[in-house]
Amino acid sequence: MRIAPAQIAPVWLQREPTLAKVEAAVAEAAAQGAQLVVFGEALVPGYPFWVELTDGARFGSTEQQAFYAHYVEQAVDLAAGHLDGVRAAARSHRLHVVLGLIERPAERGDSVYCSAVTIAPDGRVHNVHRKLMPTYEERLVWAQGDGHGLRTFALGEFTVGTLNCWENWLPLARAALHAQGEDLHLSLWPGNVRNTEHLARHIALEGRCYSLAVSGLLRREDVPSTLPFAARLQAVLPDVSANGGSCVAAPDGQWLLPPQSSGEGVFVVDLDAAAVRAARHNLDISGHYARPDVLQLTLDSRRQAVLAIADADATRPGRE
Repeated sequence: MRIAPAQIAPVWLQREPTLAKVEAAVAEAAAQGAQLVVFGEALVPGYPFWVELTDGARFGSTEQQAFYAHYVEQAVDLAAGHLDGVRAAARSHRLHVVLGLIERPAERGDSVYCSAVTIAPDGRVHNVHRKLMPTYEERLVWAQGDGHGLRTFALGEFTVGTLNCWENWLPLARAALHAQGEDLHLSLWPGNVRNTEHLARHIALEGRCYSLAVSGLLRREDVPSTLPFAARLQAVLPDVSANGGSCVAAPDGQWLLPPQSSGEGVFVVDLDAAAVRAARHNLDISGHYARPDVLQLTLDSRRQAVLAIADADATRPGRE
């Protein structure tokens, strides 16, 4: 099977032009024969790099409120059809797409989630995984996710699972995917080789699986001048905030694609399911090496909500 980590930069904090870049990368991956194309964390409309650079923890800051309001407005609402173009590209080119984005679900008001969306070759949204725990300053911007999206999907001979950024450090989150048959692990990152060069190989060796880490990029030139606060952001951002780091490790921990930091690119790597079976001869952490009589994991896969209607058909005030 051929997979394609797509290491691209957003048109930072602009949803529609960033989605146009995603659609172009899907077409490029398909032209190279890929069956799966994967993009970095929070790529659409971009990672909130401004928080740590602009006194983001200041309570009641009108500047931070303006940043946040713009971010929410540029987030992705699946119900509003914002992903229709990407879904059409997946359907047209007959490949799976995993895309990191900022999700604004209509039923949750103006809170946003760092989500990984899986789109099937028929254009159907197969899964939406909301990041379980935003990291450090991300908590000032993103809401906490839940276990609803901690699930795998079949792709040819492989079973694929996805985690966002630092939740890849959570042993139990990884275990939940391993226990569902995962043998191709996708980790989505905003960028930087330091995040991927060690953990991607660790995940491969732990699960005796293929491990793909895909990163985004952000350079000062990726800040569009049309942003209402472009000058402020261009003044505080370093030349390079995210330098990539996309890579693929084999089940024995060897690099098939070493971490990439040379800029944008759609890379392709061929996988062989037999390599997983061979590597699991002496270690299969959810199979012959598991001890469910001693250690078990419980996963709550319900989509969490503040409102649960016990009887949706019951007569309530204002209803006939």
